Amino acid sequence: MKLRQVPLQCVSLVASIGMAVAAPSVEQLQKVAEAAHAKFKDLDEGKNADYIPALAEVPSELFGIAIVTNNGDVIKVGDTDAVYSIQSCSKVFTMCLVMNESGANSVLTKINVEPTGEAFNSVRAIEEGDGRADNPFVNAGAIATVSMIKAKDAEERWQKIIDTYEAFAGSKLTVLPDIYKSEAETNFRNRGIAHILYNSGNLFCDPLEATEVYTKQCSVGVNTEQLAVMGGTLANGGVNPVTKKRCLPEEMVPQVLAVMTMNGFYDGSGQWAWKAGLPAKTGVGGGIVAVVPGEMAIVGFSPPLDEYGNSIRAQKAIEYISQELGVSIFED
Repeated sequence: MKLRQVPLQCVSLVASIGMAVAAPSVEQLQKVAEAAHAKFKDLDEGKNADYIPALAEVPSELFGIAIVTNNGDVIKVGDTDAVYSIQSCSKVFTMCLVMNESGANSVLTKINVEPTGEAFNSVRAIEEGDGRADNPFVNAGAIATVSMIKAKDAEERWQKIIDTYEAFAGSKLTVLPDIYKSEAETNFRNRGIAHILYNSGNLFCDPLEATEVYTKQCSVGVNTEQLAVMGGTLANGGVNPVTKKRCLPEEMVPQVLAVMTMNGFYDGSGQWAWKAGLPAKTGVGGGIVAVVPGEMAIVGFSPPLDEYGNSIRAQKAIEYISQELGVSIFED
């Protein structure tokens, strides 16, 4: 990975003539984050998720960007103190928990890691495949991941999840009661998915228990800085860059980033790789966490979503920052 410490517009020129390019300074990161926020804050596209009624009520004008470097530097712009539900960004960190307990190959063999080519809550993807959930980031795979946690009951299963999230975030986190209530009252499709997986032998605890705990994990509240610290832990080889606590063995991080690259944006994953070139995961609460391996995490938050369920402002902001910094994992 090339080093960076020159004006951002000179990065490609310096790299092309073979000179070392150092990591951008905090001041440079602040400048590019502010530019991204200014560029997209008035964008009026997409709409809040409404299949979970409480999400439709979140103010659509909220927009925050946070960057956390491997040194623990925090760059913030916009509504970074607003607390929102982590939703599907949570799937990354529950997968990390299972990998910690049972090894990386447990996810590969019991769930798989392939894109489905279907919607995130598809039933057809299970039925047309081999009965497994396909990958840990569609709803079926996330519910299966929850079921793989070694626990005697729902309470122990949940405690392991929240302990993991707090270790990655370096701070206390709580469930947002209005979001949880709204999701629990409307999660009939996820309950059905869990029973289909259980019927095919690919769910590993009681279906309703797995669904209830999964619903709870999606309802955890985070702000943009906390989610950036969680992503920064992956960027830093599994060590929280703020608390310095190891949360995941370093050798498992590449597998996590691979799944994020292939499946983090659902049917928008290919376009995201093309434009931003970063491992990332989205949530219908409006958050996107992207990882620059070995350097930093970039998080955007804004509730209005595109047709794939991904925040429009957040993805455009992170794409802009990635391009300005030249940090795509596919660049030389």
